[in-house]
Amino acid sequence: MKYKTILITGGAGFIGSNLAVAFKTKYPRLKVIALDNLKRRGSELNIARLKENGVLFVHGDIRCPEDLRLNIKSALLIECSAEPSVLAGFGENPAYIINTNLSGTVNCLELARKNSADVIFLSTSRVYPYGGINAIKCKETENRFQWSGRGGVKGWSKKGISEGFSLSGPKTLYGATKLASEFILQEYISNYGLKGVINRCGVVAGAWQFGKADQGVFTLWMLAHYFKNDLNYIGFGSKGKQVRDLLAVEDLFRLVERQAMELGKINGRIYNVGGGLDVSLSLLETTALCEKFSGNRINIGSEPKPRPGDIAIYITDNTKVTKELGWQPQIAAEDILDGIYCWINQYERQIRESLF
Repeated sequence: MKYKTILITGGAGFIGSNLAVAFKTKYPRLKVIALDNLKRRGSELNIARLKENGVLFVHGDIRCPEDLRLNIKSALLIECSAEPSVLAGFGENPAYIINTNLSGTVNCLELARKNSADVIFLSTSRVYPYGGINAIKCKETENRFQWSGRGGVKGWSKKGISEGFSLSGPKTLYGATKLASEFILQEYISNYGLKGVINRCGVVAGAWQFGKADQGVFTLWMLAHYFKNDLNYIGFGSKGKQVRDLLAVEDLFRLVERQAMELGKINGRIYNVGGGLDVSLSLLETTALCEKFSGNRINIGSEPKPRPGDIAIYITDNTKVTKELGWQPQIAAEDILDGIYCWINQYERQIRESLF
């Protein structure tokens, strides 16, 4: 590892805390700093875990430049901080999501510029417009929706959505603010000589994720089955046939680690990153696995109206990142859910007290 210091913003969140612990465990001499405002419920449970693993925790908010007065000269900044809800800003004041996901990113880039630090930016598949994705023809099978188009849509194939898919059209405020941040990072790379790379992540899943309906759905599903809480299938026929690919956070760490080592070679590039078709589940399939691991059956109701910006299918085409970095997901969907169940079972009391 060429860096002596790594700063991870959003470092007490699901992805940030897992990356921090993984880097510190593999590279004990590395100074790893996790900065977080602890706004998201459950994130406070990660503070002790970070400290136990030798990660320095800093309570700070990326919206406040004063909180980012850190000495990270020639370090690596992994920008994981975000308001990750796809529903944020709908029917309410959008200030928080804009200030966090856009202004906050600018503050992080200023920190990197002043310290000549490199940047790995975790963006989202939500930069792609939901209207364009839902326009791809699909068919309904016994357990899931499947894309049935025959091509002709730029950036789409049966492998999934690639980096060439159109960015034109509404994409939720979450997606829009992350895309705007991508543009600004590209300007910093061009104007100030920063080195950086952008990862448009699909659904990332695993232990230490405190899932909600609008973010972290696979963990939410397992939590509900474990603690016997009701759920709903929402929209698209209310049968639970919506499909997402899912990426184990451990697989994401392997990618970020590789990128950190080769940032000079891949500077300025954008990658779609996800589980792909082989690591995908519908909600109906997820229900069956949650019942298998938890031994519980719960009531799952139906809400016919889809949520704003929702999509029937999202699958990542990893062709570019596999070709250029030799990376591909290794952990199967069932194994990801098994890991989530084992984590809940081990930390049942703490999770119950924090979330319920």
